Amino acid sequence: MDLILGQFVAGLSYGSTLFLLSAGLTLIFGVTRVVNFAHGSLYMVGAFVASTVTSLLPSTPLGFLSGLLLAALAVAAVGVVIEVVVLRRIYAAPEIFQLLATFGLVLVVQDVALAVWGPQERFAPRAPGLSGSIQFGASFIPEYTLFLIVVGPIVFGLLALLLKRTRWGVWIRASAQDRETAGALGINEPLLFTSVFALGAFLAGLAGALQIPRETVNLQMDMAILVEAFVVVVVGGLGSVTGALWASLAIGLLHAFGTWWLPQSTLVLIFVVMAVMLVARPHGLLGRAANEGTPRGRSHPPFLPLSSRAALLWAGALAAAALLPLVAGDYVLVIATEMAIAALLAASLHFAMGLGGIVSFGHAAFFGLGAYTVALAVRLLDVSFLAALLGAPLVAGLCALLAGVVVLRSAGVYAAMLTLAFAQILWSTAIQWVDITGGDNGILGLWSSLPPALATKLGYYWLTLAIVAGSLVALRRAAVAPFGFSLRAARDSAVRAEALGIDVTRVRWLAFAAGGAFAGLAGALHALQKGAVFPTTLSIPVSVDALVMVLLGGVQTLSGPLVGALAYHGLSTELVRVTEHWRLVLGLTIVVLVILFPGGIVGFLRGRFGRRGR
Repeated sequence: MDLILGQFVAGLSYGSTLFLLSAGLTLIFGVTRVVNFAHGSLYMVGAFVASTVTSLLPSTPLGFLSGLLLAALAVAAVGVVIEVVVLRRIYAAPEIFQLLATFGLVLVVQDVALAVWGPQERFAPRAPGLSGSIQFGASFIPEYTLFLIVVGPIVFGLLALLLKRTRWGVWIRASAQDRETAGALGINEPLLFTSVFALGAFLAGLAGALQIPRETVNLQMDMAILVEAFVVVVVGGLGSVTGALWASLAIGLLHAFGTWWLPQSTLVLIFVVMAVMLVARPHGLLGRAANEGTPRGRSHPPFLPLSSRAALLWAGALAAAALLPLVAGDYVLVIATEMAIAALLAASLHFAMGLGGIVSFGHAAFFGLGAYTVALAVRLLDVSFLAALLGAPLVAGLCALLAGVVVLRSAGVYAAMLTLAFAQILWSTAIQWVDITGGDNGILGLWSSLPPALATKLGYYWLTLAIVAGSLVALRRAAVAPFGFSLRAARDSAVRAEALGIDVTRVRWLAFAAGGAFAGLAGALHALQKGAVFPTTLSIPVSVDALVMVLLGGVQTLSGPLVGALAYHGLSTELVRVTEHWRLVLGLTIVVLVILFPGGIVGFLRGRFGRRGR
């Protein structure tokens, strides 16, 4: 009984902190419709600032609490700068581009934090006046844990009063329900958006500051908690502060008791719960379907077959790539091979996202499935190289078909979070199923499965180039075929598409499966090139990289994924070589591109020089 009480209190404490972060995230989304990927960065900055400020103030309860509030206010100021300088310029852009801009901010903030506070973990002293414990029966509950449990409900009560009893709260609720009508009625949207973002940043900074007596402050804090905050917001219902409270407490208790009862499933349990919740209630506990109208930024001319001139240009580019080994060394061949694989990964995501509007936060699931399929086939089953390579897209495509049954029941961010849940479940399985996957040690020695002619950098480069070129041609032909037009019609207006006789569910389902299959092929090529496969192939950064490549190149173009992959992978690789502040440079580059070229690199060039529809 004492152990149950201890876990229950720990779960409530963690849930209360999670609510502070999630409440800010859901407020920002509810009003501005921005999925703020940098919210975890604000949490991390709050922790760093609090650790610095509290060390300068007197070691008293008043000094400690003052340090926490000063840290939260400092983060609120950072939030104002982010909203005014970056987000205000892209509110009219599609939501997915706003996500890309906030990802760029993640890289910027992380590098700035590294420069200011260094790479070492920082340890904060225990909270003055709250360093003891209180006895409940045979259990001793830390006073600071009880303090955290109280903070969450107090903040919820203050937010409820703010939203229901003030004019500003009425503006927030009006904008959350119908932003266009609220603006037409005279609400000062720029001021409202800035103030809401400042409040959300304040709550994120406060959540991070409150954690300094409980855990070390480090540069990995942002992504570690952001994913769980997204889970809370989606389970509670986007835009619902009350839903965020109940979901936070539920996730906190699930985390605490899961660690105790099912330690092997802790990493995946919350994602299973989220998936089940979204299947039962596609808009979360207290969420509701948003009246999105015509998707912003999606209207564009139809994709067209290549002109003779464009076909010659692409053929020339392919010939130049094939002849690259004549003038390049092994290092360039390795990078070029990686770029080709990245292009296929980006194109596979674009097929479902650009044509079908199916945004995925977990595309790494199919990339990793392809990698593990080829690795397990050649190492455990002793299958030939060719059979393993062919089997990878089949397995990934089949899993995408099965996952699509669940994912496509929802839409927008909800569907994207379901793909994230699927990827995280597979990632957790790969880490913990050590007997089969090798866990963190991975599966090694894949080079031995390659024929001698391909077991060289030159031979494998040509093989990869041929497979990727053929795959890109197949995806393009599908995009300009009747299936591609049906998919776009289903994306733009499902009701009209159904009236025209298009089976919307079927075409979106097949597109999702096709994207998964080609991602699996890219994963197989990646595993064979590296000679090994690790759980990182299923991780969130792989999915984020795929999204960034598509959006940088241009989601409304067919050649965008290819150009985006070359630009992003090439830039990130070279920046790592020439500067230790590569995150800062890359992040600023992404933000500038989103602001100045919202159509992506190819979209910008197409508007200036090229033919529409490419």
